[in-house]
Amino acid sequence: MHSWWESVSKARSRIHALAAILPSSSAEALSALADSDRPALSLLSSPAAYSAVSSSLQGSASDPLCHWLYDTFLSSDPHLRLLVLSFLPLLSALYLSRIHHHFDPSSLAGFEAVLLAIYAAETKSRAGKPLLVTIPDLSQPSIYHAPLRKPSSSVDRPSSVGVLSPPLEPHVAMKSTKRATIVGTALHCYYAQISQMPSWSKLEFCRFAAGWAGQDCPCRSELDHRDETAIANGHGAIGSSEIEIEEVAEEMGNLNLQIQKSDFDLDSNGGNGEGAHKGDRIPLPWEILQPVLRILGHCLLGPLNPQEVKDAASSAVRSLYARASHDLVPQAILATRSLIQLDNRTTNAATTASANSSSNSNTPTKPKKPEILLVSK
Repeated sequence: MHSWWESVSKARSRIHALAAILPSSSAEALSALADSDRPALSLLSSPAAYSAVSSSLQGSASDPLCHWLYDTFLSSDPHLRLLVLSFLPLLSALYLSRIHHHFDPSSLAGFEAVLLAIYAAETKSRAGKPLLVTIPDLSQPSIYHAPLRKPSSSVDRPSSVGVLSPPLEPHVAMKSTKRATIVGTALHCYYAQISQMPSWSKLEFCRFAAGWAGQDCPCRSELDHRDETAIANGHGAIGSSEIEIEEVAEEMGNLNLQIQKSDFDLDSNGGNGEGAHKGDRIPLPWEILQPVLRILGHCLLGPLNPQEVKDAASSAVRSLYARASHDLVPQAILATRSLIQLDNRTTNAATTASANSSSNSNTPTKPKKPEILLVSK
């Protein structure tokens, strides 16, 4: 009981501190949230609070909102930390847009302090260990298709281990050579809590990701056209292995071989960063692109996500696929292509199920004869 009341008191004090630095029009609504039984979660689920913070966030070292985000994340309350992570799409979008459009780094010190705090917390939690993923050996039979007892002559082959993220090194400053790692780690922390994030935070992230890709050429929908052709030919949404080989060959033939500077490493767009809320084209190294695609994968395929989030994620993935195709980045092409195919399969399955249900509902059915029960006297 004492622990619960201490958590509520701490959350209320943080909300009152936030209300003191926001315009008076938003302060009254925030004060009402502080009186709830779960003030931190109430603030997390308030779109008005998110809008008020996003319109006032500046990012400088003297920005009171950055100080509030920094101090709130350093608290030990998990709900308050979750609240700070919900603002990460906005914070990272503003920071990446401005830093790559030649803003004065000193004017972004507030953003960097919050990102470094999140990075330091993740570095401490990993304790110098990398993030690994076990890849099963496909040459071995599945436990669902073979008995658990193996012959004595069989030799166990170790499964392959992939490294999602190498061990993190502590950093106390935002160096240009480590910026992608720090921002990517912060986005990984956002992904780790993605199921608890409000829908508008996910929606904002999808829109920013589409802007980061900055690719609206017709090749965004080339995989959709191929799937429609495959369905018309009776091969299904994805088709057989022969169709897959033909698609890959056609894709490689259609790639633009006039290689310019890779936009995943160098930014060719100028600007002043004023359009950050729409999403600016920025460099996307793999350290940032990998967590971005994992977040988009959840937004695209999560069963509890609203349709608006799924549509925004679908558009963002296709923009990233178009950019990867133009820049000839194999990892990004493979990852975005897989997400698009999964999206197409899900959409086609939902369309088929809807068509079947509508046809069944329109089919007339004969009235059932009344049942006659024979009772012995």
